[in-house]
Amino acid sequence: MSKPAAGWFDRLPAKRCLAEFSMWSADLCNLDRDLARIGPHADILHVDVADGVFAPAFLFFPDLVAAMRAKSSLPIHVHLMVDDAILLQQVEQFAEAGADLISIHAECRNAMKAIELIKAKGALAGAVLRVETPVEAILPTVKSLSMVTLLGTAIGVKGVGLAETAPGRITAMRKIVAATKTPHRQIVAADGGIRENTVPVLVASGAETVVMGSLAFGAPDLAKRIAWLHALPIG
Repeated sequence: MSKPAAGWFDRLPAKRCLAEFSMWSADLCNLDRDLARIGPHADILHVDVADGVFAPAFLFFPDLVAAMRAKSSLPIHVHLMVDDAILLQQVEQFAEAGADLISIHAECRNAMKAIELIKAKGALAGAVLRVETPVEAILPTVKSLSMVTLLGTAIGVKGVGLAETAPGRITAMRKIVAATKTPHRQIVAADGGIRENTVPVLVASGAETVVMGSLAFGAPDLAKRIAWLHALPIG
């Protein structure tokens, strides 16, 4: 099993936007090839998990994370879009498969219990807010989190436009995180509606990482695309 070195999260660059690659857009029939292609450019690998209940899609399995873990030492961020009934079991399975960071949804009733379990399993904890959820919903758990992700589109749906409220929500979340003053690093992320025309707005609003799907995997020149991302000024 290949793992990032201890302290990987604190070593992530802080003066540029991070590139988080959504494996939902990878060619899963050629996973080795895609992992090798994105390896020099990705800061984090992002794996969406959905149960068809909390989110309409069915995505992905612990076996996929285990396969990625065997092939890459990049940090793996698992985003659990799952119902409370299976949330804790999913945390255990994906932690054991090799996830380095596991994000649960702030809307879950078991959110704090799941966060405690994530940490007990040796992973970092994050939380995600649906596009319709007030940013203040993060307050009960924010001190325990390493990453807070704001969805900019309907949950579990690809190819739809960014909500008009997304940039303002990013700015508001950055203020909440700054006011929390935790001793550990915290990152605010944007996920959904990530396009060439929306990324500059989201980064200027305070997004420190963006979850890139086709914008990265479909780029004719990936090195050029990532250089463009790194050059954007963070708000």
